[in-house]
Order: sequence, then structure tokens, then C-alpha cells
Amino acid sequence: MVKLKELSLNDGKKIYDMLQDIESEKNGFHNEANGLTYKEFKNYLKSNKRMAEGKDLPEGYVPQNLYWLWIEDKVVGMGKLRHHLNDNLRKKGGHAAYAVRKSERKKGYGKLILRELIKKAKGKGIDRLLLTCDNDNIASRNIIEANNGILEEIEDEECKYWINVD
Repeated sequence: MVKLKELSLNDGKKIYDMLQDIESEKNGFHNEANGLTYKEFKNYLKSNKRMAEGKDLPEGYVPQNLYWLWIEDKVVGMGKLRHHLNDNLRKKGGHAAYAVRKSERKKGYGKLILRELIKKAKGKGIDRLLLTCDNDNIASRNIIEANNGILEEIEDEECKYWINVD
């Protein structure tokens, strides 16, 4: 069973442990939950739930949903889906981002997360997804291209890909 589940305020230890197994920053992906105590993690869930609803957004942020990729009963990664772009996200960040826990990398889960995020984007009425990654991040480039990403440009060592959401 493969399932991309949206963040819930009831998420517990399995999600917390997965987030501790993803670096706080790697290749432009930011995991704000890495290093939090379990109590702080519960506040992180509340804050991100409000963000998904467009409430209490920090300046420069847009509404965003967080999702967890479950394979059977194990959570292996996470994805972020931003509802729309602002000027900063058009340059770096885009609509979607994903990460796989260190212990589960190189198993194809990045491709699965992005595939499932594309489905979620369709459900939100997004017809084209922008994804960005560092030019030298071959793993992410392969994941994006495997999901029909079309390279638009490389600017300042940053690749900009578009995926048509059908």
C-alpha cells in the first residue's frame, strides 16, 4: 500500500521519527522539524495546519500543505505543496518539494512522492507545477524528469522545471 497522507494534528511518533531522519537542510529542502522535541513537534503540526489554511502566514509565505508518504505501515518521506507562487518561489522553491528519510533513500520513493504531489495539485486546481533544484542535484533532476518535468531554464545554477498537471 502506497499512500500520501496530509498532515494531521493526531500525527505521532512515526512521523516525528521520520522527520528526525531527514536533515534540517539539504539541497535546498528545509525540514523545520529536525531537532525538535516531541512537544515542539506537536506545535509544529499546529503551525503547519494553520499554514495550510492560509492563517498566520509569516511574511513572504504562501499557503502550503504537508504530506507524509506511507509504504504499508512505515512513513518514508514527506512532501510540500504550495497553493500558488510568489516572486520568491518563482525564483527558488516552486510549488512542490519533497524529501526521503536517510534510511529509505535510493528506493524510488522520491519519484513516488512527487507523483502523488502532482495528483494533490490537480485536486487543488493547479494546472502547472514549478519545481526548482540545484543544477548539480542529479537525483532531484532525475525524479522531476521521471515525472514529466520539462526543463525551462538554468539560472544561477538553479534548474526550473514545469510539470503539466493533467
